[in-house]
This record gives sequence, C-alpha cells and structure tokens, in this order.
Amino acid sequence: MDLKAIIMAGGEGKRLKPVSSDTPKPLVPLCGRPVMEHIVLLLKKHGITDICASLKYRPEEIEGYFGSGERLGVNMQYRTENEALGTAGGVKNCADFYGNEDFLVISGDAACDFDLTELMKAHAQHLPAVTIALYPHSEPLRYGLALCDKEGCVRSFIEKPDWERVVTNLVNTGVYIVSPRAMELVPESTVFDFAKDLFPELLRRDEKLLGCPLDGYWCDIGTPKSYYQCCVDALDGKLDIELAGGFEKSPAEEHKCSEEKQFMCRKEVACHDRARLMDRISSAFIDIGAEFDDGFCFKGSDYELRIAAIPYAAALRISTNASDTELAKELAFSASELIKEMENRLDK
Repeated sequence: MDLKAIIMAGGEGKRLKPVSSDTPKPLVPLCGRPVMEHIVLLLKKHGITDICASLKYRPEEIEGYFGSGERLGVNMQYRTENEALGTAGGVKNCADFYGNEDFLVISGDAACDFDLTELMKAHAQHLPAVTIALYPHSEPLRYGLALCDKEGCVRSFIEKPDWERVVTNLVNTGVYIVSPRAMELVPESTVFDFAKDLFPELLRRDEKLLGCPLDGYWCDIGTPKSYYQCCVDALDGKLDIELAGGFEKSPAEEHKCSEEKQFMCRKEVACHDRARLMDRISSAFIDIGAEFDDGFCFKGSDYELRIAAIPYAAALRISTNASDTELAKELAFSASELIKEMENRLDK
C-alpha cells in the first residue's frame, strides 16, 4: 500500500543535553548522520517518499538541514506547533498533509531498522483503526506496554509500569499506521496523546487496535546511556543503518548479517541461559545428522533449519529455508515452540 509518513520531530531532548547541548534531538548524530536522517532513509527503503515532519523545538534547524528532501530522494514538508500539542495533537496539526488516507507515524529521535513493509501488510490485511508496531523488550519499565489477545488485537495499555505490573514484554514503539477515522477523535489545537488519550478512547469505542510485533532493532535515544549504546550497536552491526564515511561496522558482524539474509524466515526466542539451552538442543539432535560448526544446522531435501545463540542478547535465533515461504514460517514457528518447551524443562 502507498502511504505518506509523518515524523514526530518536535522533541527538545532535555535528558540528552549532556550529549547534545542545544541541538534538536532529531539532529543528534548517530554514526555520522542525524538520527532523523536514518529514519528518512528507512522510510525511503520501504517505498515511502512523501514525508511531513511535525516540529516544535528549533524547527528552522531541522528544516534547514533536510530542506525539500531532494538530496535524500524524498519529498519533505513541515508543520510547526506554536504550543506543544502532544503526540496525537502534533500529528493532527498535519491533517492537511495526510488528508483522507491512512498514513504512517514514526519518531524522528529513535534508532530503528524495522521492516515497515511487514507493518503495512498487516495493516492492509486487517484494516484496524490503528496498527501499532510492538517490540519485545527485556527491560520494559521505561515504556508503555501493550497487552494483545491471540488474534493480535490490543486489549490494554500499561504506561511505564513497575515490575509488579509487567504482564508482557511488548512495548509501544511509537510507530503506527493510523486511519483518518481514528484521527477524527483528536481535537484541533489541543494537547492530546496517542497512548494516554487516543488509544484508550478507541478501545472504549470497540475500535480495533492491531498490535504487530516486529523483529529488528528499536531504541529511544532519550538518555546518554541509551544514545551511546545505540552508537555501539550500530558499529557492531546489531542496528542496521547506513553509516556515514569514516564509520565502519565490525567485519564479523557484517558477515553474520549477510548470511542471515539468505534465509527466508527468521525468528528470535528469548531464553535465560542460551549456552545451556544450545547444549540441550545439540544433545537432542546430534544423532540425526545435524551440523554443529556454526550453531545447530539441520538440512533436508526441501528445507534447512539453523538455530544459533545471539551474541548480544539472551536469545536464540531460528533461521529457515524451505520450498516455499509458508513452509519456512511453519518450520520456524514449530522450532520456536520446541525451544520454549525445552527451556521450560531445563531444571526438571
């Protein structure tokens, strides 16, 4: 589906000022490019070239840097808030840009390499009021959580909970596909937030909110610690972004990424003790022809299954090839369920 995009780029980034000083948060450099430039390139990669930035803090600096967008191969427009309007209010301020069509919303100050095409396909298939990109996070306390049913519909939101209220690891990333009917509930020129105001109202009206968990990398660079970690992750190849001249990824990580991209389907499964779990998996399959020189790999006439520990996370990655995409997905799902059951039995 053809979509326009709105980049929320009004943030001042007060917590990041020890790093950024007075630089607008979307212009803070991430491996040689402003973090918002990486977002523009991500949108372009997925075929989205009509973009409007919602601005508030030092808008002339952001508009001066990106201009018409021609340098990056996109068409850029801008709308500036005179007073802070909240996330949904700032997007409503761009109503003349998105018109009567569904559109994508994304933050201009988060590091992200999501497959936005997958998000668009999910939205086109289910046609909800809003599709929300969700991200499994091991430390979710700083974020809003979304609790979904087995159909993927969001049933409840929990804003920045303490551990006693954590009932899911899926965090709201602020990446949405929004329908105009949802935006009709956002008042003009009024402070209004997506998570705190619009989404609860949509749930009260029994409108469908679709949660779409996405693989990849996402991090809000709101603090010096998270900012520096994103820079390291980009150099290590964990965050897939286009680095500027003078920055190079680790050759080992580049090799791993290129190998992984040869697989039709990939899935990550969180675990507590990946080395011990890999030992249990190897023990189970060692007598049936599996290869163990690079994780666990098992091949048949029309399929290939690889299970390997992820170096930078407490998780295993499942990669599959098969005679068709659906079979590859089914194989990855079955393997993930088996891994979960094997971890449950580690101490039994």
